Amino acid sequence: MDKVITIEQCREYLSHDITLAIGGFLAVGTPETLIDCLVEQQFQNLTVIGNDTSFVDKGIGRLIAGHQVKKTIVSHIGTNPETGRQMHNGELEVELVPQGTLAERLRCGGSGLGGVLTPTGLGTIVAENKQIIHANGQDYLLELPLRANVALIKATMGDKSGNLICRRSTRNFNPVMAMAADLVIAEVDTIVEVGEIDADHVMIPGIFVDYICLSGRNVDNGC
Repeated sequence: MDKVITIEQCREYLSHDITLAIGGFLAVGTPETLIDCLVEQQFQNLTVIGNDTSFVDKGIGRLIAGHQVKKTIVSHIGTNPETGRQMHNGELEVELVPQGTLAERLRCGGSGLGGVLTPTGLGTIVAENKQIIHANGQDYLLELPLRANVALIKATMGDKSGNLICRRSTRNFNPVMAMAADLVIAEVDTIVEVGEIDADHVMIPGIFVDYICLSGRNVDNGC
């Protein structure tokens, strides 16, 4: 099945008031061309799940700066002062989640699990309004699954069936984001024919990817 679409066609799957899971770590491995689409179309009231809110002029940070996000679920916001400003002014809801817990909640969302038990956050504000479960002589927080309507992910190379390879640290949150959404669009630097990627090298299997599009940026943002 050929899953290749154009950037223009990607816009058909994006809209106001949706929850997005966006891959990347401080804009490394972030699908900047797909974020260009969100910025250009000025979609509003977005809920964004990501590792962080990047910088004001990069990645998820551009959506924050454009006041397109109503809520973000991330592990930190310290590199984007605009996120903090909007949060303190009541313009943006920020749910801070410990990084490992964020990854596990996404994994649960992608695997159909009911949640994950973790001691991380006990006795802190992270535990507020969450169920505490006692098991094997220890208390744990029940952290619930996370899922998105659409995941926007980035890879270096993909074949026409959506099998993807990520370069070095660009892999980061992209695989787990791909598992935890109803629809997944992958932005890639290079598209090849099916069979040109060695099966042993695939990092995100095509079964998780609905559509693949070519990046409009000739820049490798890997490390």
